[in-house]
Amino acid sequence: MTARITSIATAVPDIDFEQDYRGWAIRRLGEKREAKLYERMAARSGIEHRWSVLSEEDAKLDRGDGFYSADAPSTARRMTIYAEQAPKLALAAIAKLPELGEVTHIVVASCTGFVAPGIDQIIARRLGLSDAVERVLIGFMGCYAAVTALRTARHIVRSEPDARVLVVTVELSTLHHQGHVDIEPLLAGAQFGDGAAAAIVAASGEGLTLGEGISAALEESDELITWQIGDTGFHMHLSGEVPGRIAAALARPDITKRVTGGRQVAAHAVHAGGRSILDAVQNGLGLDPKALDHSRAVLREFGNMSSSTLMFVLERTLRDRPESGVALAFGPGLAMEGFHFGWTEGNP
Repeated sequence: MTARITSIATAVPDIDFEQDYRGWAIRRLGEKREAKLYERMAARSGIEHRWSVLSEEDAKLDRGDGFYSADAPSTARRMTIYAEQAPKLALAAIAKLPELGEVTHIVVASCTGFVAPGIDQIIARRLGLSDAVERVLIGFMGCYAAVTALRTARHIVRSEPDARVLVVTVELSTLHHQGHVDIEPLLAGAQFGDGAAAAIVAASGEGLTLGEGISAALEESDELITWQIGDTGFHMHLSGEVPGRIAAALARPDITKRVTGGRQVAAHAVHAGGRSILDAVQNGLGLDPKALDHSRAVLREFGNMSSSTLMFVLERTLRDRPESGVALAFGPGLAMEGFHFGWTEGNP
């Protein structure tokens, strides 16, 4: 039984805060020489827009009476906003699907907040789905969680051919800005924005087939990407070594074979984690410069939306109807997760 993604839809909030963040970060660095370095690196980031669920006033991060005032908001305050806004943004993406149909399962991935009952249950109730719908919530896996969500949907469909799985990713990364005065964490924060995506996975209909999965956890890399819960939100560490480690791993024959399956690949849907990440994948796999155009466009227009980012890339890839392809994402571990895909017409 072949599982396939038959449709994907995406949504972002209304507030574009990219320029506000840049100004805020430069002011945080003050008279340090790193301020000019930050300005140059931000200009070369490949990011022009990032979107936030914060109000227009709060998105101006150094407003004295705003959400990010002199006193950093507590984790509890940030989670209150997550509980309200994450389901709204997820439902906005779901509403754009051409047809929801008779959903039997829902798989939700999110790593930027927690609430119970979970957003899987909140979404199911607001959609008016049957109370018998089976739910899976994938949390705190980071940027590759969309891969896990889609592979979970694939397993469900392969075991239950009549299943119709709604896959949702929703991330509110902008709730977790930190008032650092050092360039490295400010540059890490400069990558992330908010976004949600929804997809239908089923055993029939035209779409992208979900093929064999890909996994690779790199040795001695546990400290390169970390995501920890603190008293003032979730704290990310993103090492500058990550792109080099990814490029080196992808250049290894054993991992290259795992990624390509030993055959020519027509399309590459790669998580737009940052310009240097995409450059590392392009160099590591020896790809044509245009191979990652969709990923670079998503990065430019939305930034890194954690698990939702790959879904935005797959939405564009779906329109191309590629004969074959591979999806890849990277996250804490340092680990790579992915799957092979290809276009299929109609029923199995």
